[in-house]
This record gives sequence, C-alpha cells and structure tokens, in this order.
Amino acid sequence: MANGPYAVRRTNPRFSFFADAEVTLRDGTGVLAQVAELSSRGCYIDTLEPIPNQTKLRLRICDGISTCELHGKVLYLHSGGGFGIFGMGVVFEEMGAEQQSAIEAWLRGLAGRAGKNSAKKLPLPD
Repeated sequence: MANGPYAVRRTNPRFSFFADAEVTLRDGTGVLAQVAELSSRGCYIDTLEPIPNQTKLRLRICDGISTCELHGKVLYLHSGGGFGIFGMGVVFEEMGAEQQSAIEAWLRGLAGRAGKNSAKKLPLPD
C-alpha cells in the first residue's frame, strides 16, 4: 500500500516485537498491555482499556529477559472492532542512555532476525 491514499511514511523502521508491558498513568493507575511493534522512537501496544490521545504515561516493557522503563505519550488510539482490545501508538519521551541502549539492543536483534528471514532462498524447480 505504499502509493495508496493511506501510505505510511516512517522515519524509523518498525519491527514486530511481542513483549509484556505495564502502563502507569499519572494518577497511578496501572494498565496491563502487550507490545506488538517497536521502533527507536516508539511502540504500538494493545490493552483492554483505552488510553486517550496525548496521555502521558510510564511504560515498563519486559520481553522475559530484559526490562526497560520509559516515559511516553499516546499519539493515537484504535478501537478493537468490538473485541474489547484497544491499540495505541506511543512515542517515547525523555529517554536516557540506559533506555536508549535497551531499545537499540532489542532493535539489533529484531533487525538481525528480519535480515535472516529475507535472505532465505527458495529451491529452484527442476
């Protein structure tokens, strides 16, 4: 869909990334989430509760091995189409060196996997 009316132009590549997350809102409310995509500037999360656009939050991402806590803001919200799941685009804010390093490590691993998948060759027919 690169040339369609809804073409997406991203400065930073996104990768599929599945990790558990916990969102903490400014009032202390905790919301469980799943990270579905990751980039160097943000991520896409799924929750059972909608978080309004422009809401500032703290996001704790854990992939089972590493954990990273970041500050962010909801840029957009998608309804789950009646399934009770809401998707949100979150931009990272106020990233320190430790957070940047954790995100870059995840992205290096994801980029390496993407490169291996695209490098597979199919056998030629006889």
